[in-house]
Amino acid sequence: MNILLAEDDRKLGRLVKYMLEKKGGFHVDWVENGEDALDYARESAYDVLILDWMMPLIDGIDVCKQLRCGNYGQAIVLLTAKDSLQDKIFGLDAGADDYLTKPFEMDELLARLRVLARRSFAPRKTDIVSFGNFTFNRSSHRLLRDDAEIQLSQREYQLLDFFLQNAGNVLTREAILNRIWGLGSEVSYKNVDVTVKMLRDKLDVSGRGPAIHSIRGVGYRFEMDA
Repeated sequence: MNILLAEDDRKLGRLVKYMLEKKGGFHVDWVENGEDALDYARESAYDVLILDWMMPLIDGIDVCKQLRCGNYGQAIVLLTAKDSLQDKIFGLDAGADDYLTKPFEMDELLARLRVLARRSFAPRKTDIVSFGNFTFNRSSHRLLRDDAEIQLSQREYQLLDFFLQNAGNVLTREAILNRIWGLGSEVSYKNVDVTVKMLRDKLDVSGRGPAIHSIRGVGYRFEMDA
């Protein structure tokens, strides 16, 4: 599970990141202000955001509100010393899925994240996506064209899944790189272009497949029906 942690207390931030990675086995990116939290959340794919309420530049509540106004659908957990009933209601109404008051036990945070993970990764009808003469199964990682399986590498699978989640929208090379290779990766945009080309070649047989359009100087747009 990929987690974005936004916490301006460096001692607490280091501890939470370490424990989530060591005890939870999660991948954690850590930022120290709300502005960076917004940028990271919008550019990369996370399963859960953990936001401190009181942060520099933009507080956690406003980060939550701005993301929800943009139809951000991933789980958000608020961490805060504010423990009144009114504060909890305010935080949840702002769009948070869970609310944990400081000080807290790491085991409780881990347990709450496991609950959110079960909700996020529970089998859904949308695990199977049909487009054109293709069927894509997210659970089994299989792509079929007219019942014939097309072999995809792990990165091609992740890229196709990302395209399907954002069909019709332009995805920047940076967003693709961060989603497939992870934040802080040293790979270049050329790796993105090569992986897109390999996926495009597998989908576009005799010009009958879905279209992956190159948007000059920006990135790519996936159209389910070419």
